[in-house]
Amino acid sequence: MATPSASSHEKENPLESMMSRFDGAAQILGLDPETYSVLKNPAKQVIVSLPVTMDNGKVKVFEGYRVIHSTVLGPSKGGIRFDMGVNLDEVKALAAWMTWKCAVVDIPYGGAKGGITCDPRAMSKGEIERLTRSYTLSMADIFGPDKDIPAPDMGTSAIEMAWLMDEFSKTKGQTTLAVVTGKPLVLGGSLGRTEATGRGIMVSTFAAMQKLRMNPNKATCAVQGFGNVGSNTAKLLDERGIKIVCISDISGAYWNENGIDIKDAILYRDENNGSLEGYGNADKMDSADDLLTCKAGILVPAAKEDVITLANASKIQARLIVEGANGPTNSKADEIINEKGITVVPDILANAGGVTVSYFEWVQNRLGMRWPLERVNRRSDRIMKEAFDHVYKISKEYQVPLRTAAYIVAIDKVAQTYKLRGVY
Repeated sequence: MATPSASSHEKENPLESMMSRFDGAAQILGLDPETYSVLKNPAKQVIVSLPVTMDNGKVKVFEGYRVIHSTVLGPSKGGIRFDMGVNLDEVKALAAWMTWKCAVVDIPYGGAKGGITCDPRAMSKGEIERLTRSYTLSMADIFGPDKDIPAPDMGTSAIEMAWLMDEFSKTKGQTTLAVVTGKPLVLGGSLGRTEATGRGIMVSTFAAMQKLRMNPNKATCAVQGFGNVGSNTAKLLDERGIKIVCISDISGAYWNENGIDIKDAILYRDENNGSLEGYGNADKMDSADDLLTCKAGILVPAAKEDVITLANASKIQARLIVEGANGPTNSKADEIINEKGITVVPDILANAGGVTVSYFEWVQNRLGMRWPLERVNRRSDRIMKEAFDHVYKISKEYQVPLRTAAYIVAIDKVAQTYKLRGVY
């Protein structure tokens, strides 16, 4: 039977969702009202109009955003999203999430996010390039290796980052590799960047399983989303003995209780225009949402925000949820999940492997060096494991779920740094 999807009144504005978690942690920390209001509000919000000549010769105007939430810990960092759903509230929420994410894994960045309201699937490569370059030019005073460092996000990839780096470099009259991360390898990209987010989720999963005394060789897992993050997570967990019994993408959810051959599924997706549609080595479920409530010990929502809601939280059978996507759990569903005794490794911790290796890319660009893959993986694994252990320790100290503990760690770090830097 299909799980009911969240109705419109259960959907949550991502900014409200982030703020309710922020408020809870700030209260526990006893954050003073002045610091609270500084950390709550973004430092800078930029909205630009981008006229682009389309292939038919007509000019179309797109709206672009860049929100800098904080530069307290260092230059701001965050992806650029090309999607029809991009709006200021979403970008503000994602920028704040980046601040907390960087603080949790203790890297010297603040948080930012950018986006353009557009449908890249309906645009030619030339149109996307002109749009990317136009956006870069409009943000030339905002971006910079010491100011604000973008990266790919939904609807963007290494190629858009190459165009961004090139356009920004033209405004400076010199090649500036460190202005953006997630670039192609030949243009200063880092080894290990593509699978970095998935790898961080894998490390977080094993760290949590250790605390819960779950045996990896007997564990089953369901992974929602089979893009870069979901497929890499599934592959890395599978390689380490965890049985992946369910995967899904936009075409639906696919179940096999004996375990899905992930390498086979990735191969099928790549040969099938990036879709799992028609995948034969697993049974298609009634609804894609059925994955969230299927019989699996570990659930990795790695698709989009707001998928675990009041409508399905009580039906979740997993003991452990590791959040691969940003904001996959609606804040109203937190209470049900906590009551059920499900352990949740929150997004700002679990998927921070991506920004960690982005930081390594930036460091390598600034040093004019390239690290071998083994060094990148070793360092990112260590950072992710140490971050998990710290958050776990705080969760025990304050007797709170890991999500609240992660926010406590992040807010405390940013608040302390803000006070030390001084206010005027």
